[in-house]
Amino acid sequence: MCGIAGIVNFQQVLKDTQQIQHMTDVLAHRGPDAQAIWTEQHVQLGHRRLAVIDVAGGAQPMTKMHYTIVYNGELYNTEELRQTLIARGYTFTTTSDTEVLLCAFIEWKEHCVEHLNGIFAFAVWDANEQSIYLFRDRLGVKPLFYTQSMEGLLFGSEIKALLAHQAVRPIVTYEGLTAFLSIGPSRKPGTTVFKNIMELPPAHALRFNQNGIASWCYWDVTSKEHTDTLEQTIEHVRELTTDAIQRQLVSDVPLCTLLSGGLDSSIITAVAAQTLKDQLHTYSIDYEDNEQFFAKNDFQTTRDGYWINIMSQQFNTVHHEVIVKQEQLVAYLRQALQGKDYPSMVDIDSSLVLFGQEIKKDFTVALSGECADELFGGYPWFYNATPYFPWIRSSDERAQLLQEHWQKKLPLKDYLQQTYDDEIKKIPVTDKRQQLFYLNRQYFMQTLLERKDRMTMAAGLEVRVPFADHRLVDYVWNIPWEMKTIGGLEKGILRKSFEGILPQEVLYRKKNPYPKTYHPKYTNGVKKILQQRLENQNSILHELFDAQKLQELIQSSGSSFKVPWFGQLMAGPQLLAFLVQIDMWFEEYNIELVEH
Repeated sequence: MCGIAGIVNFQQVLKDTQQIQHMTDVLAHRGPDAQAIWTEQHVQLGHRRLAVIDVAGGAQPMTKMHYTIVYNGELYNTEELRQTLIARGYTFTTTSDTEVLLCAFIEWKEHCVEHLNGIFAFAVWDANEQSIYLFRDRLGVKPLFYTQSMEGLLFGSEIKALLAHQAVRPIVTYEGLTAFLSIGPSRKPGTTVFKNIMELPPAHALRFNQNGIASWCYWDVTSKEHTDTLEQTIEHVRELTTDAIQRQLVSDVPLCTLLSGGLDSSIITAVAAQTLKDQLHTYSIDYEDNEQFFAKNDFQTTRDGYWINIMSQQFNTVHHEVIVKQEQLVAYLRQALQGKDYPSMVDIDSSLVLFGQEIKKDFTVALSGECADELFGGYPWFYNATPYFPWIRSSDERAQLLQEHWQKKLPLKDYLQQTYDDEIKKIPVTDKRQQLFYLNRQYFMQTLLERKDRMTMAAGLEVRVPFADHRLVDYVWNIPWEMKTIGGLEKGILRKSFEGILPQEVLYRKKNPYPKTYHPKYTNGVKKILQQRLENQNSILHELFDAQKLQELIQSSGSSFKVPWFGQLMAGPQLLAFLVQIDMWFEEYNIELVEH
């Protein structure tokens, strides 16, 4: 993958490259292999490269005729597109997907995205038209942020690229803070925590020229009657999933899979092992002494090792288990914050950075099982079909942590309710469970995809997610619930589709989430840091939060907060770490908190 940045300003000639260099430099972790800047009268484009396809020939920014592209992503239908474009008279000087993508834009302009299968965020400057076009992939796997100011349009792969420009200040309004504390770490599509910094939503495009800015949605799931029989559905799910995985195995650099022993990662590993000529390497993560402190609950019923061993033996993989130490988890809270640019999923995030760093020692690309649960209904809340955002069950408790006067300034519950009501109005279906599927895709899945991109790219590792293939997403959207849960099982249709391919024990293993630490050493570590940071009387924690509630949290090791504050496993110790990250964030990013 890569990092991209850009400045477009029609009010002045851009001669000094210092600002675009700053914006590009802070994305070095996304592209450790090369960097380049391209300038024209009113536009500057920056690129950091992680070389994966055509290592020698795929350098960017890339220019053909009067078009110049910067691109972060991977196309999985490169060769089909190349042949189509050759038939239309195009010639190619590289084997890179960047050149294919640029030619696709030249041929079809803004409609080029309709021809793409892949994960991408890219910008194309049309010098004749004096317009910049921005595009983001259908499911939002690759990020793209932008802001508009007196400096024109600024864009970048991460928020930090925009904050690196002298004209952009790290301002958080009361509304932004309300959103962050009420629905965070989820975000409304298209928004960020920071004032005037937007995210181009998934499946959206944007054009900016002297006439102004315009954006549009180019794709969404299509609701229609599912007419396939059960047998046809099983076969088609298997075909689409297998094809998505096989397409994503193309790489000119070493590739591996992430293997938890769960259904989704095991399917990817099985297909990869059967497709690749060389012996497949697989990776899993666990925590120091977790076998001693693991606590079974409704969401996480077992540890992963037994099923990983079954898969590794069955498919003859070279398996690597990464064991994360508790001190590392605590220490890497800072790196996780810097990777995301705002506080988020704490130890889950920091463990992923550490995991990525270990994998990166030998591999540049990994395949991972995200998105299957959102598509096929793998989470417990699908079975209750409850309204609201079921991964946020702590709205009252979140609000009560605030000082009383901040509870009035930051109406968390009202914001949560309004956000839900607004989203329901946009959803093109009335069925409650189908609405929940849509909300999961727009909110919960986006949070997980953002986490995976930012944390692994912080380590310079490219992670691909085959279950985010838009053809699979579109097909599964219309499969009836009774068929999705065939046999009374979560993701029953996906399990049926891979009968005879996966070992039975793995195929019918109950879903387990990404592992978390249960070690009291981690809890004690974050308690200690939080207590130390509270000794600073200028800490934002003193300003925002009720001092007694904070002390109760520390004294109880987080257990005074009775429900997970996000998702399934983000409980008391993670809340302590989250508060640590909030203090770090305000301090390190020099956050300016303003009313409007």
